[in-house]
Amino acid sequence: MTRIDKAFSALSDRMQHLSAPGRAVASSESISSLLAKVDAAKRRYQPGAR
Repeated sequence: MTRIDKAFSALSDRMQHLSAPGRAVASSESISSLLAKVDAAKRRYQPGAR
């Protein structure tokens, strides 16, 4: 598991423990679009480069 995977997993875990809002806000982007962005960022990431 890469550092990005671990950070993403930790963020996801924290988000799951947040209390749900009274009314869900409609997302302007689909889940598949957001996942595609995460995958693209992971492909561009180069270990050791800052």
